[in-house]
Amino acid sequence: MRKSDKSTKNYQTDTRLVNTGRSSSDLECFVNPPVVHASTVLFESTEELFSGRAKYHYGRRGTPTTEALTDALTDLEGAHGTGLTPSGLAACSLALLSAAKAGDHILITDSVYEPTRNFASVVLEPMGVEVDYYDPLVGSDISKLFKSNTTAVFTEVPGSQTFEMQDIPAIVAAAHAHDILVVLDNTWGTPLYFDAMAHGVDMTIQAGTKYIVGHSDVMLGVVSANEKAWTRLELVHGAMGYHVAPDDVYLALRGLRTMGVRLRQHQKSALDIALWLEARPEVDRVLYPPLESDPGHEIWKRDFTGACGLMGVVLKNCTKKQTLALIDAFELFGLGYSWGGFESLVIYADPRNYRTATVWDEPGQLIRLHIGLEDVADLKADLEKGFAALSSTEG
Repeated sequence: MRKSDKSTKNYQTDTRLVNTGRSSSDLECFVNPPVVHASTVLFESTEELFSGRAKYHYGRRGTPTTEALTDALTDLEGAHGTGLTPSGLAACSLALLSAAKAGDHILITDSVYEPTRNFASVVLEPMGVEVDYYDPLVGSDISKLFKSNTTAVFTEVPGSQTFEMQDIPAIVAAAHAHDILVVLDNTWGTPLYFDAMAHGVDMTIQAGTKYIVGHSDVMLGVVSANEKAWTRLELVHGAMGYHVAPDDVYLALRGLRTMGVRLRQHQKSALDIALWLEARPEVDRVLYPPLESDPGHEIWKRDFTGACGLMGVVLKNCTKKQTLALIDAFELFGLGYSWGGFESLVIYADPRNYRTATVWDEPGQLIRLHIGLEDVADLKADLEKGFAALSSTEG
């Protein structure tokens, strides 16, 4: 974990992904950094140990391997520094712990990733942090919810199950007028499609498990911060003892190099399938901001430069039993949590179970799809199998 002074901002995105965090001259001319397995770092003398001049001090606090990834991510985010955590949830937790202490008040979007909500109720509230949830569509009116002890607003764009688009510039303007930090879970957009720092966000989070790694084989979280938020974030990161194993960091670096190519294909396939689903008689609506029919489309079009493969589908005139029959009939859409890997996935979702500030009142059943890298024709055929099972199942 460290701040980076290396920038590739003058290059296009794919060129940046290939080159950022990598210097062959520092690596004896090898393309990739070494995978350093380390705990203890040896010093030449007591003078060197106590001077603080040594580049590395202990394996948990950074190696050439972790430095390559944090340098790359800091560069891509346009941030001051980046910390790595063992999972996306750990990244959300780290950001919140660095933004709030006992006696503080924070606001969290009601559309937040449910484990983040659980962290707030299990850890933050018992330790004396006051937590309130807000309507993700509140925009600049969020200022009406601020208290004298509000220290942070936690945002997520779009919501991970219901896909509301938040007006981040409006929230940032309102929060910064009161010296309140804005934290964003940017896993859906990634810095490739939403430049969080340029929009004024103080800390931006990615579940690197998803599109950075891209192959469903590594757990990783990332928090990047601007200069204002970095000092506290770095301090809490060290105090919490967060560390990511070197082999996992290496796999994340390898995934990062092809992230642009993969995301373009995810987006292309997802938009194709979203449009196809909109025309299906079994579908009430598709929750995917790039669609012109999506309520958040104008914000997405204004602030984002692309989209990933994750969407929601509200089904029409069916029961939960029929929806589960649809899911069980799939062969290519795997049934499992997470997303962002090369494979397509599906889960059943019911936001009614956790909403507190707003009401999810869609009459239809909701499923969430992640569109992977399979051929679109095969995925449509698989969806057809599911719809056939739905139609043949009695409610």
